[in-house]
Amino acid sequence: MTVQVRVEDKLFQNRYLVDAGRPHITVRPHTKPSETLLALTTVCPAGCYAETESGQVECTPDGCMECGTCRVLAEASGDIEWNYPRGGYGVLFKFG
Repeated sequence: MTVQVRVEDKLFQNRYLVDAGRPHITVRPHTKPSETLLALTTVCPAGCYAETESGQVECTPDGCMECGTCRVLAEASGDIEWNYPRGGYGVLFKFG
C-alpha cells in the first residue's frame, strides 16, 4: 500500500525564521508583470509568489525553501532581487 503525502504536509515539517523587515527576495517595481514573473506564481514550490487583484506580482518570502528556482528564472531578467537570508534566518530543514 502506497501512502501519498502532499507537498504542503512536507513543507509544514520545516521551520522558517522570518527576518522581519528584511526580506531576502524582492520583486522590482513593474507596471505590467513579465511572463517570467507570471511563471513564478506557478513554479515556486513554496508558493511564495502571487498575482494580486491589481495585476501585480508580489513575493512573500516567509516559507521560502531557498531552492533557487526564482533566482535562476528571474534574477537575470532583472525582475527580482535575490540574496541569501542573514545568518540564523530563513529555512531550517527538519529532515536534512
